[in-house]
Amino acid sequence: MKVKVQSFDAKAAAADVELSDEVFGLDPRADILHRVVTWQLEKRRATARGTRERADVARTGKKFGRQKGGGTARHGDRRAPVFIGGGKAHGARVRDFNPSLNKKIRALGLKMALSSHAKAGSLIIMDSLEVKDGKTKALTADLARLGFGKALVIDGDMVENSFALAAGNLSQINVLPAAGANVYDILKHDTLVLTRAAVEKLEARFHG
Repeated sequence: MKVKVQSFDAKAAAADVELSDEVFGLDPRADILHRVVTWQLEKRRATARGTRERADVARTGKKFGRQKGGGTARHGDRRAPVFIGGGKAHGARVRDFNPSLNKKIRALGLKMALSSHAKAGSLIIMDSLEVKDGKTKALTADLARLGFGKALVIDGDMVENSFALAAGNLSQINVLPAAGANVYDILKHDTLVLTRAAVEKLEARFHG
């Protein structure tokens, strides 16, 4: 699959890049994408710290007073939540939010997320992300010329520093290194922007 390489430099010569069909040419499947996104979001959830309930506290279970005539309520033992040191009523319990998902399915989901943008025409390949003086004003003008919407920008090992500085004030632009590419972030953005370095890293990730 050939895609035109774009540049912030309007005078730069146009070029094409060949994308691997094994990574960018798959037919997306909603069930696979759903499984990966669900797994990814549940991995983010933190469970509550478990509290000790009535059955968990180390106190005597002996009835501490007679049933009638003592002038007190008819309690069975000191573990009741109304007593200091008693078990908590309806306390927080540890829950497991870490479901497992096969690595092959996770890799397939990422390929399909990349392919979905390629098929929809919302995939943009950039030659470089360098922004003059790292200024937001200059980047805004470049983005308007290229027609970016809400975009996720993925670079190589590290995000170009001048671009990261310029994009820091733009709420519609999010940036990631290639190692951080994930299905959820890719799918929730209207446009996916990859640099040449990002393409090489992603393809090597699946062929390595």
